[in-house]
Amino acid sequence: MPTLYIAGDSTAARKGGGEWPMAGWGEFLHEYVSPELRIENRAVNGRSTRSFLAEGRLADIERDCLAGDFLLIQFGHNDQKLEDPARYTDPQTDYRRNLKVFIDSARRRCMFPVLLTSVSRRRFTADGEPDPQAVGLYPQVMREVAAETGTPLLDLFASSQRLYRDLGVEASRELFLHLAPGERPNYPDGIADNTHFCTAGARRIAALVAEAVARCAVLTALHPYLRIKL
Repeated sequence: MPTLYIAGDSTAARKGGGEWPMAGWGEFLHEYVSPELRIENRAVNGRSTRSFLAEGRLADIERDCLAGDFLLIQFGHNDQKLEDPARYTDPQTDYRRNLKVFIDSARRRCMFPVLLTSVSRRRFTADGEPDPQAVGLYPQVMREVAAETGTPLLDLFASSQRLYRDLGVEASRELFLHLAPGERPNYPDGIADNTHFCTAGARRIAALVAEAVARCAVLTALHPYLRIKL
């Protein structure tokens, strides 16, 4: 039985009780697969490709994985943080190179790497369309790396933007962490967060991931484990 590892940032990571109802999509992916597929969510809040590698988190996956396992790779949000040299990566150089480090590491261990473009932030243009630059150049660079390296790509940026467009400016707000002051004791001042999901939003994004796997012809080894109808 394969294990599916998730390497990523807070949009996928499991949250502590003090962060609830914030949630990451990796917390809900198990709802769309059979119990025989083990999910190891190694995504961590606040990490970029640079800091995930520097902290030895990929090395931890390398230590634990087995041949035939899968590695889902989703970054970009914190790679954008130009003000933080410990996390920032230039999309055309460092980010591109770091993605290939993840891919090469997985392949050396006979794992199957899978690239996921960054899930989109909830950001709309003046005409009410999801902002194509909501995560900068990082989704496009990942698409290019996937093509260059022959790595399966799940375009989560595109599918999440379609979801936001279908819901519209106001309804899409319900996917994210928006709380009024005093609504939750752990957010006494309230919060309006258009990057991080509430539990309902994280569940919807997890469904998008499962649907993308189901549509990916080169991930047929995972298809028998899926519990989702297209």
